[in-house]
Amino acid sequence: MTALFSPTALVVPFEKLRMTDVESVGGKNASLGEMISQLPTGVRVPTGFATTAHAFREFLAYDGLVDKINARLDKLDTEDVRALAEAGAEIRAMVEAQPFPADLQKAIAEAFATLSEGNAAATFAVRSSATAEDLPDASFAGQQETFLNVEGIDDVLKKIREVFASLYNDRAISYRVHKGFAHAEVALSAGIQRMVRSDLGAAGVMFTLDTESGFEDVVFITSSYGLGETVVQGAVNPDEFYVFKPTLAAGKYAIIRRSLGSKLIQMQFAPAGSAEKVMTVDVAPEKRNRFSLEDADITELAKYAVIIEKHYGRPMDIEWGKDGQDGRIYILQAR
Repeated sequence: MTALFSPTALVVPFEKLRMTDVESVGGKNASLGEMISQLPTGVRVPTGFATTAHAFREFLAYDGLVDKINARLDKLDTEDVRALAEAGAEIRAMVEAQPFPADLQKAIAEAFATLSEGNAAATFAVRSSATAEDLPDASFAGQQETFLNVEGIDDVLKKIREVFASLYNDRAISYRVHKGFAHAEVALSAGIQRMVRSDLGAAGVMFTLDTESGFEDVVFITSSYGLGETVVQGAVNPDEFYVFKPTLAAGKYAIIRRSLGSKLIQMQFAPAGSAEKVMTVDVAPEKRNRFSLEDADITELAKYAVIIEKHYGRPMDIEWGKDGQDGRIYILQAR
């Protein structure tokens, strides 16, 4: 399938992305585009846009930045932990200080203006999506940064630079060397996506099978209060729900098991003007002692999971969020 955008495009709306665009925008952003454009109406996925691998390479080529990076990496012994830390810090500082080429800055600003629709209160997630995220012999997933509750174009541009810089964190540099990847082989795409206000609701991860036994006739859902990062990172003990797919397909009540998690902490937006954009707070005892999702939410999530699994034709791992303002469930990522 031919791409719906030019090979020299710098920025692409999610609606124009498909799973076949991994080389241009990485696995995460390609999957978001695929879901937004190809799944049935009703499966809600927050929209956004992605910077391309081409944009990343243009950014690195600008003002000779890539030559300075390569010169620093060529003489590096990755076995020397101190030298690796020093080189990584120097390179990340170079990337974060680098101005955007004028055409790239303009393309990002225009895409952001379309996405934000002039809503000054809107906030966004800026996520990394590596073009070599999950290969049969290597996984780059989880090596780069994600930033939440990002406001305004200046902050978005700053966070995109920090996403680009995270390609040169110590772990990522070392991993590429040990796996035999040339540093220039891996490019980064930044995805800018409207934030779902799960800081005021709940979020978690669901799987289209039982992760322990491999049993395929259930959807396994985990959920906790606040932003989903606490669940993804294993920082919280979430509620767990099992939904039986055959009963769900028959239109009957299909929740077959639930267990109450301790849900001790939750991640929420930090107050305006704080240095950090998110913070972790304790969950009130009365909220800990009840489930973070209603039955209707659990059923809706399970239906989404089945639709997504059917579309991709394989078991899926899906991040979701419930917006505490509009009360709706959104799919944030699927892989």
